[in-house]
Amino acid sequence: MSSVNVVMDHQNRQLNLANEQVAIEVSNWNLYYGQKKALNNVNMLLPEKRVTAFIGPSGCGKSTLLRCFNRMNDLVDSVRTEGSIRLHGREIMDKSQNVSVLRRQVGMVFQKPNPFPKSIYENVAYGLRVRGENNKRVLDDKVEHALKGGAIWDEVKDRLQDLASNLSGGQQQRLCIARALATDPELLLFDEPTSALDPIATAAIEELVRELKKRVTILIVTHNMQQAARVSDFTAYMYLGEMIEFGKTDEIFIKPKDKRTEDYITGRMG
Repeated sequence: MSSVNVVMDHQNRQLNLANEQVAIEVSNWNLYYGQKKALNNVNMLLPEKRVTAFIGPSGCGKSTLLRCFNRMNDLVDSVRTEGSIRLHGREIMDKSQNVSVLRRQVGMVFQKPNPFPKSIYENVAYGLRVRGENNKRVLDDKVEHALKGGAIWDEVKDRLQDLASNLSGGQQQRLCIARALATDPELLLFDEPTSALDPIATAAIEELVRELKKRVTILIVTHNMQQAARVSDFTAYMYLGEMIEFGKTDEIFIKPKDKRTEDYITGRMG
């Protein structure tokens, strides 16, 4: 892949992305719930191995857009989409796309930890077994590697057969991250991953996100603007289903170009 020098937002302003590799291209993207248009003509290029945060008021379309990248919205009968989303040049909305394969390539971590009612080991091994991997040595290596990637190996290495539900909330969320990492994803989606956690567990997840971006592209939806400022390289502000502004996080928070972005960041619009 070649690097790109600029990316254009919907108002045709140039954003400097010199030397960045593109992981995702979103073009003229619209999404409808029945007759209601939830996403309106979203266009953006998302850099590879960076953290991009989606911010905006409740109901603005952040989580809806996030769920487009692994086609979770396909599970809603009334959903209809228009436009294109390409992951490393591949059209993910193509009818030939195997959605199960896509969801192994695009891992997702939800607002509340959702470990399976299985052991710690089997939670991480699940995606590998679904893929057909049953060699114990391979599974052992992959599980250990994923748990280390999720920064939880040292806490669970002597209790891998314990039920995952016995872990604390913060540990369960890191286990869910390890489970997503086990299938070697190209992209990780985080939907409010720390909203149910205490400050110490939140800090651990944020540190993990900063470490993970060395190996995988990360998109994170958050209502916590301080969190967006701490962990993200790029920030997208959404309002009423539109991508209002997208750029480097420091520029968005210090000198936004759109007054609507400024009003939201400064608390004048909630």
